[in-house]
Amino acid sequence: MVVEKINSIRQTLPKGVQLVAVSKYHPAIMIQEAYDNGQRIFGESHVQELVQKYEALPKDIEWHFIGHLQTNKVKYIAPFISLIHAVDSEHLLKEIDKQAKKNGRVIPVLMQVHIAKEETKFGFLPEELLAFIASGTWQLYENVSIEGLMCMATNTDDEAQIASEFEQARLLFETISSQYSVFKGKRSICSWGMSHDYSIAVRHGSNMVRIGSLIFGERVYQ
Repeated sequence: MVVEKINSIRQTLPKGVQLVAVSKYHPAIMIQEAYDNGQRIFGESHVQELVQKYEALPKDIEWHFIGHLQTNKVKYIAPFISLIHAVDSEHLLKEIDKQAKKNGRVIPVLMQVHIAKEETKFGFLPEELLAFIASGTWQLYENVSIEGLMCMATNTDDEAQIASEFEQARLLFETISSQYSVFKGKRSICSWGMSHDYSIAVRHGSNMVRIGSLIFGERVYQ
């Protein structure tokens, strides 16, 4: 079942859009099934669960941390994490840099932008992120590689609002890209779009989508 669902989603994604299979709250056996079908990027949002899965599953998996990351938990994932999606403060960026240096690594990260009309979402407001990038202080952190932006749209059925928010993120990304040499990866990443809105996200600049329930079904909370 996982194989059929993941293949179906891949067929809907344009060339160049990467799929992060959001595996949080799902057992390792389901991740293994997706892995056996060629999926290599998986997203988790709880440090303890991620560490357990990292230890149990193949080591060529690219683990992405997609949730709100507490600074005191960075040290547990710093040795192996492939990408941290949700850097929502300079304080967190500084801690990731510190732990990356301890592990002799440069850790790729995305800056999280708060564009949703919800107070519960984390991230820099667009003007805050622009001010931070303009300040140049991000250059002090030599063991992190800022590779793009991440955001979440408002949880609503209003597709016009969702599209407007993703478009805001795309324009912010283009503004930063054109004015600053901050995005350091082989290609810059725009990570927006989840199971319910990824098709809208792709139309508005996303080249990395985070899809969970459409692949693995509803979450099994532990």
